[in-house]
Amino acid sequence: MVTLVLAMTAMFTGSAGAAPHGPAPQNLGPNVTVFDPDMPVEQIQATLDATHAAQVDAEMGTARQAFLFKPGTYGTEEHPLRIKVGYYTEIVGLGASPTDVVINGKVEAYNRCLADGGTSNCLALVNFWRTLSNLTIDINAAGQDGCRASANFWAVSQAVSLRRMNIRGGGLSLMDYCTAGPQYASGGFIADSRLPATTNGSQQQWLTRNSEVESWSNGVWNQVFAGVVGAPDDATFPSPPYTTLDTTPVSREKPYLYVDSRGRYQVRVPSAQRNSRGISWGSGMTPGRTLSLSDFFVASPDDSVREINTQLARGRHLLLTPGVYDVDRTIAVKRPGTVVLGLGHATLTAVGGAVPLEVSDVPGVVVAGVTIDAGLEESPVLLRVGKKHGHGHSDSRNPTTLSDVYFRVGGPHVGKTDTALEVNSDDVLIDHTWVWRGDHGVEGFTDTERWHTNTGRTGAVINGDDVTATGLFVEHFQRYNTVWNGERGTTVLYQNELPYDPPTQADWMNGDVEGFAGYKVGDRVRTHTLYGAGVYVFNQNNPSIHTENGFEVPNRPGVRLHHIMTVNLSAGVIDHVVNGVGDAADTTKVGVPIYVTEYP
Repeated sequence: MVTLVLAMTAMFTGSAGAAPHGPAPQNLGPNVTVFDPDMPVEQIQATLDATHAAQVDAEMGTARQAFLFKPGTYGTEEHPLRIKVGYYTEIVGLGASPTDVVINGKVEAYNRCLADGGTSNCLALVNFWRTLSNLTIDINAAGQDGCRASANFWAVSQAVSLRRMNIRGGGLSLMDYCTAGPQYASGGFIADSRLPATTNGSQQQWLTRNSEVESWSNGVWNQVFAGVVGAPDDATFPSPPYTTLDTTPVSREKPYLYVDSRGRYQVRVPSAQRNSRGISWGSGMTPGRTLSLSDFFVASPDDSVREINTQLARGRHLLLTPGVYDVDRTIAVKRPGTVVLGLGHATLTAVGGAVPLEVSDVPGVVVAGVTIDAGLEESPVLLRVGKKHGHGHSDSRNPTTLSDVYFRVGGPHVGKTDTALEVNSDDVLIDHTWVWRGDHGVEGFTDTERWHTNTGRTGAVINGDDVTATGLFVEHFQRYNTVWNGERGTTVLYQNELPYDPPTQADWMNGDVEGFAGYKVGDRVRTHTLYGAGVYVFNQNNPSIHTENGFEVPNRPGVRLHHIMTVNLSAGVIDHVVNGVGDAADTTKVGVPIYVTEYP
């Protein structure tokens, strides 16, 4: 996340006040609200407004909320429903198709204004942790001012996903141009959606996967499209900076909750696809399998890990209701095909140096919608998939999949881990993750203190073969941010920001080499492909620090990098883009990307 503004407004924890809501099935808890189309729109609007007021500034808060809309239409031409989405909030339709739930109005995220009493220095760089899925938005701007009426605004950055959306009747803007700048944004991710004319605007990087788009305009550094009908051509890269794949090599859509024709709650688990293109729901229900919600253990933060593991061992799937779970021993997913689905950014926080979540070497496990926090004592890893040097049973047709799984080391509290994400199994799909060592938070540290206290050595380590990542965002770790040791790996969009806070060059040395590359492919790897990647530098703690290369890979014909870049954000230097190739990203070229179109 590109945080050029050092002064932050005060953070607070907030929770929505009590409000009327529909009954939630199987006791999904106090933080899940179910709306019915027969409810007065004024009542729905008041409930959502109260939550947004509590969550709009709660970046480091502990409240978690999910709002579920039963099939039907919400809002009218005269009284549209306008939803503003704050931190740790999920807005989701309960239809079998996105067309089953219609919002007549808007669903939006605006810039946060961090100066002059909330009237200036407006940007979306820290608009994290919010989810929107399985809805139709009929854009209705009735009653809004001229600028606000011009689009449905979705000004967001990392840990934000927009999936299974059908947006029509107006334009979608991924920046909020109605506030007093600089209006920077650093997102983001869209999948399985049908989009109107879309303005990218100030978004520095973005992945759109398996979607349809009427048109796309603008781009800053790194815009990637995979399997998107209507995607712009990339023949003149880097002007504009588009990277376009006709199909997505491996994909699987995120599981979703829906209500069937008899009013029963079900979970649809989409099948994996190869070389796919376009939306999954255009010709009927998304291909896959259906699980009854009764097949899930519906957990709350009050449930012990022992009880969760007992239920998993009995063959049940796991649904994590919104909240913060203190995890003092590993949640162990051992059975093939298990689904772990979080609602409302359910968060697992390591306690006592525990590994919060571990998936065995088995095929077909899906973990989705879960945030994993490091705790006060160092964990060896936050999520491990498979045993290192294990002999698991993977399946390329049914890959273990991580969808919208986010990691956080620091921010709301001190965090310590050696590695955040470790993938040892073969045939794993990582479909959108943000792996973040916090560069700011409420801990009260200077940058120098944070370097020694808020510790995370490596963000993602990929040891398994045939692993695919679509939307890999990894930032601020103290050694290599990503290390890819497995064969035949593929990454579609990689975004990295090097750590802000090394105190001295001596603290940022890899042996005799100055610094650690933001993306490292192991020296023994013979085949690897990377599409659309950026490494950024902002050494605000010591602007004299150098990093030799943004990317470091073995120089072999089978290791191919397409459309990669480095950029300087006003402090520090990256001397080369990859393996000594490419000019320096230094302070004479602030904000000007240094591109390498193909390597080698």
